[in-house]
Amino acid sequence: MTKIIEKKEIESVCTYCGVGCDITAVVEENRITKIFAQKDGVVSEGKLCIKGKYGYDFVEAKDRIREPRIKRSFLAKNPHIQEAVSDRLTVFDSDYMTCDLDTATTVAAMKLAQIKAQYGSESFCAIGGARTSCESAYAFQKFCRETMESPHVDNCARVCHSPSLKGMRATIGEGAATNPYNDIYACEYMIVIGSNTMEAHPIIANRIMDMAKKHNNLSVIDVRETKLARLAKHNCIIPFEANLLILNMMAYVIIDEELYDVSFIENRTKDFDLFKEKILNDPYANPAFFKEIEGYAYLAKMIPNIAREYAVKKSMIFWGLGITEHLDGSYAVMAITHLALMTGNIGKTGAGLMPLRGQNNVQGACDMGCLPYYLPDYQTPDKSGLMTPQLMDAMLDGKIKALLNMGEDIVHIHPNVNKTEAALDQLEFIMTQELFMTEIAQRADIVIGVRSAYEKTGVYVNAMRRLHLSQPLVKSDLPDDWEVLTELAQKLGDGENFDFETSEDVWNEVREVAPRRFSGADYYRLERHRKRGMQWPIYHEDTPILHLLDFRTEDGLGRYVYQQYEPRGMVQEILEKRFYHDSLEGYYLTTGRTLAHYNNAAQTKRSAKLDTKYDEDLLLAPLEDAAKLGGRVILRSEYGESEALAVKYTDKVKPKTLFCTFHHAKSRINALFGDECDALIMTARFKSVKVDVIPVGDEVACG
Repeated sequence: MTKIIEKKEIESVCTYCGVGCDITAVVEENRITKIFAQKDGVVSEGKLCIKGKYGYDFVEAKDRIREPRIKRSFLAKNPHIQEAVSDRLTVFDSDYMTCDLDTATTVAAMKLAQIKAQYGSESFCAIGGARTSCESAYAFQKFCRETMESPHVDNCARVCHSPSLKGMRATIGEGAATNPYNDIYACEYMIVIGSNTMEAHPIIANRIMDMAKKHNNLSVIDVRETKLARLAKHNCIIPFEANLLILNMMAYVIIDEELYDVSFIENRTKDFDLFKEKILNDPYANPAFFKEIEGYAYLAKMIPNIAREYAVKKSMIFWGLGITEHLDGSYAVMAITHLALMTGNIGKTGAGLMPLRGQNNVQGACDMGCLPYYLPDYQTPDKSGLMTPQLMDAMLDGKIKALLNMGEDIVHIHPNVNKTEAALDQLEFIMTQELFMTEIAQRADIVIGVRSAYEKTGVYVNAMRRLHLSQPLVKSDLPDDWEVLTELAQKLGDGENFDFETSEDVWNEVREVAPRRFSGADYYRLERHRKRGMQWPIYHEDTPILHLLDFRTEDGLGRYVYQQYEPRGMVQEILEKRFYHDSLEGYYLTTGRTLAHYNNAAQTKRSAKLDTKYDEDLLLAPLEDAAKLGGRVILRSEYGESEALAVKYTDKVKPKTLFCTFHHAKSRINALFGDECDALIMTARFKSVKVDVIPVGDEVACG
């Protein structure tokens, strides 16, 4: 008799980037066999990138963490804990014992209670939360703040879009995208700056490409020629660290040529005259400055052309980490919002601002309060905690003794790897909730395997503020992140505060404590609108477009927060005639994604269709350097060095500049970056580091 295998089609949301595509999984015998997008999918529009289509093998991967693991070395250092649970432990391997969840949380609670009693509540910190649901992110910060009584909670926005939050809140009162993706079809002009959109956010790029092909209305501004630039009317390749310079120049042109919207400025903003005076007197704001910058003189004409078209048309600006991961990232975001405020390109259909968020729920994690200076709903805490770079210093100083880490591989994706490793070595206790033995998990004393996004119910918030209620594609016996935290809190005597039994219980508490965004977003409504999603703030209805009548500032008016560009780095070196030379020293390196992989590749490298495309990181170098660099090189900065990297030569990067992916930990790309960071919000300067190149030949294998 032929066995009939039941096929189910289950709708959910993609686990990868912040685009937040709707997906449908074909499931057979509790296994995902295919993922596709419905043609009427509001976000996906029936298309998925290769990660969304093929990146699901991680769910069934043999090396998933299926049971809690406790390091033998930790037990040896804590004999009173070992004695208390010894009869509940079994051997996993030479490094770890294993046990059930109840035992693991008992051990963790004993150690955390001891650390809190011995060193005080602020000796504890929590880092993570943007890869899991809003429910778990909320429980994460609540556990840190209320159970452990520590203000030190942070998430991966620290290394990506924290400057967007800072810059947008300073000028328009809200740090999120102003419009839905489909407003791309209603706009007349598009600027993409500091974003490799086709590889990092391909489903948004589809819309941009469609419009660019029809209307030739796209400008791309970057330090290299990205794939999207092939469709650009203006392919604006700029020097490293010149974002603020370029944006202030655009403001100068708009003001100097009186292309600004007088009515909008008078009715919706304040202090424009002071801003105008500062821009016009800025010695670096006139685009003619680029006539002095060898190799970039064409920008003296191109920048005014971009500014003029932006000002006179209904326009949108999109940006990524090429804006935020700089010394002046927050100020560059403010400069972007200035352009929208001056021209009225905000608060209407087809005109607005869109930071392209990285992680699947980084918007949601920030909304939930996983930041040291914001509670849920961006309310101000009684005491602000330390940001992640400050936490590393506090670990080295012996002030932080314990770390709870949830879904964020800080050893791989954070800067200054050598320092991070040294800081973690000082801790008495690390607990990680993860899917795989990532770099941080390998350093943890307790590792608890948890459900992936494809195995649980939960709310995720994408880059356009869209709430999507996921549902499990397959069943799993593993706990959800919030369940681990609830059990841990109860064992630490905070059970009345953590009485959650379902994810909906957690979400209903979110709706109470974060009413300005989520009061009307109950599970029932989110289930009904699963395919469309709902955009916060959600009361009786949702809000696709922000700032229609007022900005979300105290007085409802937009503000100008001017910052003058200061010559440094590449621009300064070109001005002083010391940049262009034949030495292997003094290259400028930037980093970014490739289409096939996501972040630390923990999930994508477990799908053969993805990993075989890029099973190691790749360095792009200028064509003219092929003879002197060879097939593999090591990069060295003042902070550290990479492993040997495969080199591809291209005309898409300018002389003395390099681009490298960062997906594979063995490459140690982030060892090249130090503590240099955004002046206001401490986001690392990932998009620019000065390196020397050391050729090592074709025979040296990476790692």
